[in-house]
Amino acid sequence: MAKEQAKRKVVRYNKWGYIFLAPFAIVYLIFHLIPLITTIGNSFFENYRSGLKQIGPTFIGLDNFIELFSNPDIWLYTKNTLIMWILGFVPQIIVSLLLAAWFSDPSLRLKGQRFFKTVIYLPNLIMASAFAMLFFTLFSDGGPINSILIQLGILEEPFKFMSNTWSVRSLVAIMNFLMWFGNTTILLMAGMMGIDTSLFEAAEVDGATSTQVFWRITLPLLRPILVYVLITSLIGGLQMFDVPQILTNGEGEPMRTSMTLIMYLNKHLFSKNYGMAGALSVILFFITGALSLLVYKISDKKNK
Repeated sequence: MAKEQAKRKVVRYNKWGYIFLAPFAIVYLIFHLIPLITTIGNSFFENYRSGLKQIGPTFIGLDNFIELFSNPDIWLYTKNTLIMWILGFVPQIIVSLLLAAWFSDPSLRLKGQRFFKTVIYLPNLIMASAFAMLFFTLFSDGGPINSILIQLGILEEPFKFMSNTWSVRSLVAIMNFLMWFGNTTILLMAGMMGIDTSLFEAAEVDGATSTQVFWRITLPLLRPILVYVLITSLIGGLQMFDVPQILTNGEGEPMRTSMTLIMYLNKHLFSKNYGMAGALSVILFFITGALSLLVYKISDKKNK
């Protein structure tokens, strides 16, 4: 009897667990799983609108994928996306590591830490669209940046930032850096503060310099957080859309050198070509998964 009563109590407790999990399961089913299955299904169909006429849906197998891979544009857009992500991520991780090391070092006794932590995190709260519009205004041909440079005698005539490949890519990278380095700093700082202080004390007794402590103790123990930051940043980089979309008016100018994969996907959705959009989404899904798995495996191998 006692065992049966205990089992009933366990069942009653478990019931509350399922009740609390139900909202997440329902939201995941409606907004994630069903759209994912629908997208994969659309990738195997010819389904687009030509003028006022709807073509399809007609099952065509892998033809959408073959057409995408045979189109040289997708390789250009992949290169654009990776270049702009790397340009933004490299300074982001360097600056975040330095700031996290300074903020978490008790020997420096920095004043006003809460204020500076809040300030560096604030850009993360600003909408990307607002950031992009701000930079578009600042760096336009008649904008404040060109006016200042001309008044200082650095330029004789306005520099066309929006007509130069590397200036546009750099602006996108700078905006991504400004929006996300605060979040990365907080994550790295949390990881550093979780390291056992006795390790630093032992290193100090052994005569290790601050540089040696950082490279031999702090950085290796931060590897799990760094892997997390790298993978999430990589996923976000491959999904880069709002900043270059607004900055270049959706055209990826100049000469589509700032067109990203998601901007290309958006063009298919705008033209209601759901088959090609679905195929591109599936390709992006597998690229993201493969790169994330590669980063994880390399990091795990180094840890071992």
